[in-house]
Amino acid sequence: MSAYAIAHLRPIEEPGEDVFTYIERIQATLDPFGGHFLVHGGQLEELEGSWPGYVVVIAFPDRAAVRGWYESAAYQEILPLRTRHIEGEAIIADGVAPGYDPAHLAAGMRAAAKAAADSADAEA
Repeated sequence: MSAYAIAHLRPIEEPGEDVFTYIERIQATLDPFGGHFLVHGGQLEELEGSWPGYVVVIAFPDRAAVRGWYESAAYQEILPLRTRHIEGEAIIADGVAPGYDPAHLAAGMRAAAKAAADSADAEA
């Protein structure tokens, strides 16, 4: 199942040489793990709440590939070029299986909630 590296990065005044170098070198660290950008900055439109900064979404074949990339010597070598200058958060998120239907998730959640309520009623 596909997995994604997702970052929410804060804006900076002037990127500087470290950030330019990081951006120039990141793709070479992704290639061995099958990673490719889906979103890399770009203009955001806030629909709910406020969102300072920008988003990066990198797709990988699976979670092991994301972790392999992030922990690789090549990426760890360039990571400080970004983290010294840009604040933010980064996560790994699993994708959904082909044919995913959120109604099935809702049905499972509904059944679990009903079972919990029934159990609480039985204990009372």
